[in-house]
Amino acid sequence: MLNDVSSFNYIFIRMGYTNLRRGIDGLAATIKNEFHMDPYEQGNIFLFCGRRTDRMKALVYEGDGFVLAYKRLANGRFQWPRNEEEVKAISPQQYRWLMDGLAIEQKRTIKRVTTSLI
Repeated sequence: MLNDVSSFNYIFIRMGYTNLRRGIDGLAATIKNEFHMDPYEQGNIFLFCGRRTDRMKALVYEGDGFVLAYKRLANGRFQWPRNEEEVKAISPQQYRWLMDGLAIEQKRTIKRVTTSLI
């Protein structure tokens, strides 16, 4: 479920820390009350991470109920953005970077150098 992003319309990440002891009701209340978004909208996935960055939770509404997924990495940590207390929409590419242990905002890009052969 968490490795295939093609089934999601929007991917939302909760920046900063989240208490991962919360269950479905607590995370849905956070989405509704703090971020003024509808947790019952189908096709959206909401991602949360606690202080230990080796585990995360994902909340998805599938039309007939919620799915709460919990992922704990065997090795490594998620590069979770900690600078803000808000929700942010991320692209499928940024989601793949996050799942691969990379930061969602790359500091440097590789510049393409074009050379012409005469």
